[in-house]
Amino acid sequence: MPQLRAGLISLALMSVAGGAGAQALCAEDRVTVIGDWGQARFTVAVADEPAERAQGLMFVEEMGTLEGMLFVYDAPETVSFWMRNTLIPLDMLFAAPDGTITRVHENAVPLDETSIPGGDDVQFVLEINGGMAAQLGIEPGDLLQHPAIGPDAAAPCS
Repeated sequence: MPQLRAGLISLALMSVAGGAGAQALCAEDRVTVIGDWGQARFTVAVADEPAERAQGLMFVEEMGTLEGMLFVYDAPETVSFWMRNTLIPLDMLFAAPDGTITRVHENAVPLDETSIPGGDDVQFVLEINGGMAAQLGIEPGDLLQHPAIGPDAAAPCS
């Protein structure tokens, strides 16, 4: 299974090589994370309504290697998450209005109700499988690319 996981990650990284290729892949159900380490494309559900954001990934028993959920807020705000009723460990990537990742919280503990602060001026949060951020090398300063980020995005969709 580890070989399959590594193969899938390598395939994802290769499939989005090059800036023009990543722009062509912009879609509502895809988020590309871009950093000095390369790029990775995640298939996502978008939570852009209050009820969807409140539900998040609660009660999800498993998630594919390169899957996640993108939380989209109408405007930048101070956000905090918790893991109530969340059954799988998650990495949370908190991003500014231009899609720049400002904070990475790794391996949030399932079912833990401890507050996980994302910081101020957060407009996007990408939740992915726990451990994936470290495995890929995702860190603050990396970029999210998605149509919801808009024309002022640090990594805009064409």
